[in-house]
Amino acid sequence: MFIFLVLCLENNSMKKLSVLMVIFLSSFFYSQTQDLYALAKGEHLGFNAIFDQKDNLFGYISIYSYGKSSDKTKKFEYVILDKNLNPIANKEFEGDITAGDYYGYMDFRGEIILRPSRIDREFVTNKTVFTPSSMVIDLKDNSVKKKIYYDYDNGTFKEITEQKAWKSARKENREEKKEKGYNYISYVVEIKEGGYIAVEYNDYGKYVNNNSLIKFDENKKELWRYKYNTSGDKKINEEISLIDKDEKHLFFLVKKTIDKNKQYSLLVLDIKTGEQKSFEKIEVLNNETLDYITSLYSYTFGNIDNDKIFDDKIVMLGNHITNDLRKIGYTRLLVDKNTFEVNVKDLDHLDLVSYIPKIKESGLVESGYYLHPRDAYFLKDGSVGLILEKYKPEGQYSAPKTTDLVYVFTDKDFKTKGVKIFEKEKSKWSNSDYLFSQYLNDGKDVVFFYRDYVKDSETKEKNWNLYINTLIDGNFKQEVVPISAKDDYMVYPYVGKEGYILLREYNQKEKYNKIRLERLNY
Repeated sequence: MFIFLVLCLENNSMKKLSVLMVIFLSSFFYSQTQDLYALAKGEHLGFNAIFDQKDNLFGYISIYSYGKSSDKTKKFEYVILDKNLNPIANKEFEGDITAGDYYGYMDFRGEIILRPSRIDREFVTNKTVFTPSSMVIDLKDNSVKKKIYYDYDNGTFKEITEQKAWKSARKENREEKKEKGYNYISYVVEIKEGGYIAVEYNDYGKYVNNNSLIKFDENKKELWRYKYNTSGDKKINEEISLIDKDEKHLFFLVKKTIDKNKQYSLLVLDIKTGEQKSFEKIEVLNNETLDYITSLYSYTFGNIDNDKIFDDKIVMLGNHITNDLRKIGYTRLLVDKNTFEVNVKDLDHLDLVSYIPKIKESGLVESGYYLHPRDAYFLKDGSVGLILEKYKPEGQYSAPKTTDLVYVFTDKDFKTKGVKIFEKEKSKWSNSDYLFSQYLNDGKDVVFFYRDYVKDSETKEKNWNLYINTLIDGNFKQEVVPISAKDDYMVYPYVGKEGYILLREYNQKEKYNKIRLERLNY
C-alpha cells in the first residue's frame, strides 16, 4: 500500500470536507482510484462530494475550466462520479464570465445544481452581473442549463436566471426607500412537498414589519397566507425560523422581542391548509440559549452541524448561554413531530466534574485551556455524543494550542452517561487536531478521526499519527496509523461511502491528482 504525510490541516466536519494533507499508509485496504487530471482536458478547479436529500452520499463532482469563450461567458466542464468513483456523466457548458468555480449539490428532484462558489473578480465590472448564475444538470439526459429562479412581487411571479448588477440593484433600492420609506423584500422557493412558499415583508432599515408566509400550488395559485409581525417597530419584533417540513406540517421557532425581552414558541402549521396546529411557548432558563441554537452556524458552536432531522423528531444542539452571555455548557432542544411537544435539556460543564475534576463553570479545565466543541453526533436511539477539545486561544505573545480530545456520552434524555478522554500531545499554531466523522450502521454508530504529533519512544523522533476511532454499540475501538514524510505529495480526505475514506493525492510538480477510496478496519 502507500504512505502519506500530514502536512497541514484545516478543521471542519466531514460533510463540510475538512482539508488534510497526508502521505498514506498501509493500514487501509485498496478499493478504487481515479485520476482527476485525466478525466477532462481543462484546468482542474475543484472537487466535492454530493449528498441526496437524506444526507446519503450520492457521489462526487469535479469541475474544469477552458477559459473565456465570449465577452460574457467562460467554458467549463463537469465530470460526475458515483460513490464508487465510476464516471457517470460529463459535459462542457457555458457559464457566466464572473464565475470562478462551482460547487455541486443535489436538489429534491435528484438534479445536480452547480452553485458558483467563487467570483472571478478579473471580469467583474459595474456592467456585469456580480453574482454569476447557478446551473442545473439533469442526470436523465445529461443536459445542463441555467437555473430558473422566481422573483415574487405582491402576488406576481417572474422567472429570472440572472441577478441584477450590484450597482443597479442598489440604485433601485435607494429610490424605493425614498418613495415609500421602506424596501419591499420578498423571495420564493419551490418545495419537494409540492408548490411554492414565499416570504414577504417591509424593511425600514432598523426594523421590519407586515411579514407574510404564503403557500402556492404548482400553478402558482395562492392557497393560504400566514401573517405575523404586523405591528413590528423598533421595540417590538416577531421572527419565525423554519426548522423542518414534511408532507403534513411546517415547523417553526417563533421569537417575539418586546423591549429586548425575548420569548420563544413552537409554531406548527398544516402545510396544505395553513391551519395553526400548535403554538406553545418554550419555557427555558433563558432565551439567549435559544438565540444561539437557532442561529445557523453561530460563532459559539463554529461550523458544526448542530441539528438532525429524524422521521419522528427534530434535534438541535447549541451552547447553554446565560443572560450575561457566558457559555456554561450545552443545551439540546428536541421537538416530537407527532405530539408537537418540546423538550429542552441542559448539560453544563459542572455536570462533568466527576469525570474532569478541575473543570470550571466556564469550561476551563487547566492552565488556560477550555473545552471547545468540535463535533456532535445524533444517534438513532436518541442519544447525543459530543467531541470537545482542550483549546487555549492565542495571546498577545503566544500561539493557539490544543491538547486532549474529550468524548461526552449522553443518553436519550441528554444526561451524561460517561466521558472518555483521548490524550494528545500539545499542538501549537493549530486550531484543532480533530479531523472529521462519519455515521455507521444506518446512524446507530459513528467513526471519527484525529491526528497527533508523537515522539517515538526508541528513536525520540516526532511523527504524525492518524487515529481512527469507532464507537459501535457503545464500545470504542481505536486504530493508530503512524505517518511519515514523503516528498511533496499532499492528500485531501473527503467523505467516502459508509465504511470508507476518500483521499485525494496531489503533487502539482508531477501533475499528479488522484483520488482513491480506502476501506476502514472495523
